[in-house]
Amino acid sequence: MELFEIIIKILIKNPLVTAFAVIGTVILTSYTLSKYLTKGRLNGSSVAILFGLLMAYAGGSITGGSKGISDIPVFAGIGLLGGSMMRDFTIVATAFGADFNELKRSGLAGLVSLFLGVLFSFTIGALFAWFGGYTSPEDITTIGAGAVTFVVGPITGAALGVDSSVIALSIGIGVVKSIAVMVITPLVSKVIRIDSPREAIIFGGLLGTTSGTSAAMAVINPSLVPYAAMTSTFYTGLGCLVCPSVLYFAVAAIL
Repeated sequence: MELFEIIIKILIKNPLVTAFAVIGTVILTSYTLSKYLTKGRLNGSSVAILFGLLMAYAGGSITGGSKGISDIPVFAGIGLLGGSMMRDFTIVATAFGADFNELKRSGLAGLVSLFLGVLFSFTIGALFAWFGGYTSPEDITTIGAGAVTFVVGPITGAALGVDSSVIALSIGIGVVKSIAVMVITPLVSKVIRIDSPREAIIFGGLLGTTSGTSAAMAVINPSLVPYAAMTSTFYTGLGCLVCPSVLYFAVAAIL
């Protein structure tokens, strides 16, 4: 018992190291389950997101707090690792890793697919929010942004100052979309016929959700993964720009 208490104290005193260890274990477990249980059809990142949501729910239920698993002292570092600072850093880092020249090579179709993809997903999410009983422009915009991706949703919600429950819903919608893309796309691959880099770029621009499109391309044609991931990265960046600004004002004007 003394050894267990010593280990707990060490973990509590090193919260960020503990957080990295926990996240690493979750990712390893998720990709193992993805490989052996779903044959790679359900990407490991989506399994990890589901684990994260379950951990957040369990933490909130156990402690009655509002910060999920990080309300438990031994997991407090996850609150920093998964906080807004690290989130925004990873988004900026991802954007810097993309080459705009490659996007231009896809022509006008690639650019149009980005704007159409963001607008279409946002509209579906906003309608879902409206029929679900939400009337606030901020809430509707956040849920619509979640339908763009599960990254854009919380960023938009934080910018507009909405309740955490609405942000959680936006993340959930984004996760469902990601899983749907990675599961359904391989099943209809013979119909949509994504055979070239240009088609993969347009596909990523229309659907976004990097984890979903990357996993789908990995099943259809692994060589096309970078092209789909590239435009889906720009898709996320575009959503982060227009959802809390242009689209929010549009929703407010309509309501």
